[in-house]
Parts: sequence; structure tokens; C-alpha cells
Amino acid sequence: MRVVFMGTPEFSVPVLSLLARCHEVVGVLTRPDAVRGRGKRLVPSAVKEKARELGIPTIECARMAPEVVRAIAELAPDVACVAAFGCILPKTALGIPRLGCVNVHASLLPRWRGAAPIERAILAGDAETGVSIMAMEEGLDTGPVAWQASVPCAGRAFADVERDIAYTGGYGLLDVLEALDGGGVEWQRQDDSLATYAARIGKGELDLSPALSAEENWRHVLASSDAHPARALAAGKLLRVRGARPSSHACETGAISVASDGAVTLGCVDAALELLEVTPAGKKPMDAASWARGLHGSSFAWERP
Repeated sequence: MRVVFMGTPEFSVPVLSLLARCHEVVGVLTRPDAVRGRGKRLVPSAVKEKARELGIPTIECARMAPEVVRAIAELAPDVACVAAFGCILPKTALGIPRLGCVNVHASLLPRWRGAAPIERAILAGDAETGVSIMAMEEGLDTGPVAWQASVPCAGRAFADVERDIAYTGGYGLLDVLEALDGGGVEWQRQDDSLATYAARIGKGELDLSPALSAEENWRHVLASSDAHPARALAAGKLLRVRGARPSSHACETGAISVASDGAVTLGCVDAALELLEVTPAGKKPMDAASWARGLHGSSFAWERP
């Protein structure tokens, strides 16, 4: 089957890899190189790098301009497969592949339609999330669903949940494409009354605060990533919190405490949050105990950045 693939971040890479094993991926669409890191240099998307490795030609686009739509048509795809592309597909593009456009969406639709479904599921305290294979239409993740699978979510970090969803969704996509080519897909319309929306994570939204509960702050850490870190202003300096867990240690709200057993805790409004791994400003990631030893004391203040 001739496939055009559309995707951008690391989440999309396992899906592209699985597709390339089983089908002829004739082209990849991805977002343009973006400025990242301290050096402010242009960095290609994870999908662009994988497409290069696989020898698949790429088209970079920030929007689906008419010339991009024409380029897709020239590839004569049987189907278009989308996984976290980052662009809305117009009707002119949706109608090009003879078998339509199929999306790998990282939630159990209709829950968490939108841009940040994994993060929103974690922040909401969902016990599970999952992946849906859906037919694309002009609405935001409103199309009928062909296949779904659940993935555990509670107490798990974003990167782990994202990885499981990507691979689960990639294999599910292969099953749907096989059935689609044979005309055997049963599409189920979504119940719009059950829909919830996963808005993009705003800048600083995952910052930690003593005014939040330990559970809320923990979810911020779990939902965090390089793009949206969980941060605190600790002992007057910016600190990224990479790993944490609720703690039974006593710690005053707004205080940083180092217990006799070495546990480093942040005092939240109702309880304590134990720090496991952190990245101090200008330094590499380290365990929290090593960071705390550099504080030269046993109790300090912290606040929201």
C-alpha cells in the first residue's frame, strides 16, 4: 500500500518505523526545523531524522498550503497516516488518498480530543488512557473510530506513557490498514456529549507551587517533559524537578527539608513531596540527595518560579 505519513515529534517515530516495515511509505510530511537548546540552532524534527535514516523523501510545512496539497496528490497515496503532525488538514487534502486519512490519536476518544491528550490525562489523575485509530475529518479529532486500546496512566511519567501509546498505536494502525484495504473496517461514530478537550500545555503551567497539594504537584512532575518542565524556585535558584513521589515525611508548607534518612522533600499545602531527580540551573540531571548536599544545611524555602 502506498502511504503518505504525517508526523513531527518523538511520539510519531515508532509509528513511522512500523509503517515502513510493512508498506511503501512514499513521502513524509513534518513540521519545519525549529530553534532549540542553548545554542539556538535549528534542529530537525524527530520524524525528519527518522525519514532520512529510512531514505524517505520529506516535505516540511507549517501549514497545508495549496502547493503542499499538490505535492501530496503527486505522490498518489492509497492512504495518509497521521500521528501528532501539528497541522490541520483541509478538505482538499483529506480527499486525496483513495482510502482516506487515518489518525493515531493518543487517547480513548472522545475523551481528550486535542493537542495534549497524554499530559491532560495525567494531570486529571486518569487511571488509564490509551490510543484510538480514527478516520480524519474537518473537525478536531471528531472522526469515527475503528480501533482502540487502553494504556495504564496512573502514577506513570509522560515519557513512559507516550512510548507505550506510540507502539500500541503503531501496531493497531497496521491492523486497521489491513482491514481498510479489504473493505472490512467498522467505523464507530463518537459520542460528542462525552468529549473532553486537551488544550496545549501553557508556558509555566507545570511549575510547582506550595499552594498546591502534594498530589497536584506530583502530577505536574509526571506530566512534564523537556518541552514543558516542572520547575520550582528552590533556595532562591531555579530547579527542574524530573522525578518525585508523595511522601509521609513532615515538612512545613513552602519549606525544603532533608530528613535523617536522606529524603529531600518539598512542603506542599497539605503534605510533602519527595524529590528523586532534579536538574539545577546550568547543571546536569542528578539525584535529589546529591543536589541537597550542596545546600549546606537542612531546611530552606521554595516557591513557584
